[in-house]
Order: sequence, then C-alpha cells, then structure tokens
Amino acid sequence: MAYKVFLVEDEIVAREGIRDKVNWGAAGFEFVGEAPDGEVALPLIENLQPDLLITDIKMPFMDGLQLSRIVRERMPWVKIVILSGHDEFNYAQSAVKLGVSEYLLKPITAVEIHQVLQRIATLLDQEQAEREKLKQLQSQLQDNVTLQRERLLFQLVVGGVSSTEAIEQCQQLGLNIIAPYYLVVLLQVKGDTAVPPLTYGDYQHIRALVADLTAAFDGTFLTQKSAEELLLIMTGDNPEQLQHDGAFLAQLIAQDVAEALPCTAVAGIGSPQQRLTEISQSFAEALAQVRDDTGDKNAGNGESEAASGRAPIEKLKLDQTAVEHFLKCGLFGEFDAFFTTHLLPLSQAAVQSDLVKHYLFVDVVVTAVQFITDLGGEAVQVIPEAQELEQLLAGLHTVEQMRAALGRIFAQAMTFRTGQAARESTRIVHQVKAFLDAHYANPDLLLNEVAARVNLSASHFSVMFSQEMGESFKDYLTRIRMERAKELLRTTNLKCAEIAYQSGYNDPHYFSHVFHKHIGLPPQQFRQQSY
Repeated sequence: MAYKVFLVEDEIVAREGIRDKVNWGAAGFEFVGEAPDGEVALPLIENLQPDLLITDIKMPFMDGLQLSRIVRERMPWVKIVILSGHDEFNYAQSAVKLGVSEYLLKPITAVEIHQVLQRIATLLDQEQAEREKLKQLQSQLQDNVTLQRERLLFQLVVGGVSSTEAIEQCQQLGLNIIAPYYLVVLLQVKGDTAVPPLTYGDYQHIRALVADLTAAFDGTFLTQKSAEELLLIMTGDNPEQLQHDGAFLAQLIAQDVAEALPCTAVAGIGSPQQRLTEISQSFAEALAQVRDDTGDKNAGNGESEAASGRAPIEKLKLDQTAVEHFLKCGLFGEFDAFFTTHLLPLSQAAVQSDLVKHYLFVDVVVTAVQFITDLGGEAVQVIPEAQELEQLLAGLHTVEQMRAALGRIFAQAMTFRTGQAARESTRIVHQVKAFLDAHYANPDLLLNEVAARVNLSASHFSVMFSQEMGESFKDYLTRIRMERAKELLRTTNLKCAEIAYQSGYNDPHYFSHVFHKHIGLPPQQFRQQSY
C-alpha cells in the first residue's frame, strides 16, 4: 500500500516542479494533493489524512512552521519534511522542536527528494510493523484473558476452585461475578439426524449466537464444556426471579438456535445457589436434567411448567413480525386487543423477571426505532424512551404499568406514521401540480397515467389529490387549462382553434363548450370584452 503525501509550496513553479518531476510511486508514495499556503492546505490535509507533509517554511497567510505545529497537534502520526531557502539556525531549531523528520535547504533536486522519501518510507514501514506487532500482542493478551476467564468459570462449575481462590482470580480477570445467588444453565446442541452432522463452523456459529443473546443481560457468563455443550452461569438477587430468568433465556436460545441451524438445543436448569462453591451443585442438577431429558418426565411426576421453569417457548417469544405489521397498518384504538394477543403473556412473565422485561421492551423499542427510521424520522425525537430505557424499566412493576408504557411507545410511533403519511401526500400532490402546470397542453393527459408516475393506483391517487387540493383531478386540470385559455384570448390574436390546442383540447368545439360552461361566456365574446 502506497503512503500518501501532501505538498505545500507558495511558488507555483517550484510546487509544480516537485509534483511532476518526482517519481512518487517508485518511492512507495502517492501524491494526493497540494496547496499554495498553510491556510488553504489545513482543511485539505485534515480531509485527506496524508502520511507525509512536505511544506515550504516561508509562505503568506500561514507559514510552514505554523502549519507544522497545528498538524503535529491534530495528527501526530504525520511525518513532516520542511523545505527552506534560509540557512538560519532559528528556523532549524524551531523545526527540530516540532519533531520534523527532515529539514532541507533549497534548491533541492528530484533525486534528493527521492532519497528523503525512501528514508521516510522505511520509517513508516517500521512504525506500521510495530503497530501490527502491538496489535497482535494486544489480541493475544485479550485471547489469553478470555481463555483464563473461561477456565475459571468452568472450574467454578465443576467445583475445582475454592471460594477464596475464585474471588481473587475474578478480581484479577475483571469478572464481576460475586452475587447473592447463582444458577447454571447447560445447553446441549443436538443435530438433526435427517441432515449431515454439524461441522466445527456450525458449533462456532451457535456459540456466537448464544454469546450475542447473553451479552445483553448483565450478570450472565458464558463458557464451554465441549463443542456440543455450552454453560451459562447466571447471577441475581432473588432466587425465584433467577429461576424464571434462566428458563426464559434457555428457551430464547433454543428457539434462535433451531431457527439458525437444523438442530435443537436441549436445556438443563439447576436450582439457585447462594455460594460460589455451590455453583457446582446447580451444574450437577442441570446436567442431570439434560441427560435424563426431563422435559417429558417432569410432567409425569406432576411437576408444573412454572415450577420447572419450562413455559412453552411460543408464549415467551415476541412476534416481531406482528409488531411491525401493527405499526405499519394498525390503529391505536386496536392496541388493547393487540396487547392482549401478543404482549400480555410476556408482560405477565416480565412482572417476575427483569430479564423478560428487558427482552420485551428492548425488542419493541428496537422494532419501533427501525420503523421510524425507515420512514425518514429521528427515532430518539419520536421515542425518547429509546435513550432512557433503563430508567423506564426501573419503574415498571405491574402488567398495567407495562401496558401503559408500551402503549405510549406504539402511540408515538403511529402518530409519527400518520404525520409522515400526510406529509408524503402533500409532497406527491405538489409534485403532480408541478407536472400538470408544465404539461396541461397535452390533450392525452389522463388521471391513471399521472397516478402511475407517482406509483399509486388511480383510485388512491384520486382520493389523495381531492383531499389535498379540495377539488378533483379533473376539475383542477380543467381550471388551469381555462386560465391559460383566458390569458391567450386576452393577450394574443390567435384563432380560437389554436388557443384550444395550446390549452390542451384537440376539438375546438368541445373547447368552446367547456369554456362557456366554466367561464359563463363563449371564447369570442370573452375576447370582445374591453373591461
């Protein structure tokens, strides 16, 4: 990749000579711009972001030292070469203080500049190599920290570390896992026997999917038992809520995994535990559930869905398609019925689970924000809750409070939708008016053809035009044609037949009939009026 160079020189002959005579490409550079002084050069430099600045020292408006000082402050990585016709110590001293790479005395040849470019290119190559090396080291360190975190989480799950050691290592690795209660969810992925076995890439895709889902929920930590088995350690303040959160998140993951790949994710959910060393007990319970496939056996033992944390997935999965459709086509008067059908089950679960509440409102807000953005609006202005979601959620504790909050979000989005539709109608009608004003003389101008120009059906366009203009398309077109005919009759000696043609009528007799009907006089009699 070529490095970018920018040249600043007030003498046009010198500037063009350097620009045209130096073989920039041979030295590993691309000449990207030039300017006659520092004031003109500065915005160009900030826009082009060159790797090397070559600048004369004595220039009007802003000299090379002033320019170099500003560039060094704003873009410290840029290498600077100063050209000077003055062999004075003060200039050279100032340049050294600024950290310029080279200070060259004029006149300077293309060969000398080429040599300087080679030295600068070598320096840039070294710095780039060092940056890449540092980036790799940082990545390796991050990978190492991630690996250590996962090892510690797995040791906690299998009971391989004491609470004192776990707390110390968590602090060292930045794992904020200390909490009143802990719960383990074990996810075992099983491929569909009717298709080829899952590949390593498939398992990586599933892990990434699970990581994305859990990243939104504070206090949930992901590690891996094997390629087919993922472990979640969940933390919380309330054991009942933590049990609900675990069941909800497990079902959400199972649903998304099944949609992404031909496989199923079987979940085992342990009971909440109060000590770090008891996490292994929660894991043992989760493992037993997975191995025994207790999803069916619990029902036989009389265990309820609520007790086992296994409410049906479809009851706790937001139907985003239904939300999008209601935002686009629904009426706010229908919101209560929509809430009861699509949002009530999640709202009821959200009363007992902050995780479900967070999931519900984030999905609704994200869908509404996308809807508003697609209509060309500023989402945060329409739905301020998008920026204050955590404060909003903290005050919601009952189903009715959630119904009211969700209702506000839908009302705001749908009010914006109505306003946008009205503005769009106005824009379309103004567009059509401009077209009619320019083409009214075309006798073949028909409503359905004009409607097609704005991608609307003739019936829809006709209603829209009448609502916006207060008159029908036909009446409007006739009116502007009559106004044109009146103008021609009063200001020209054209025959009535010619005026008819210029006003959009092929048949002069029909024109006369229409004119008489709308104006109250035949064309000739109208012309003969003196005042």
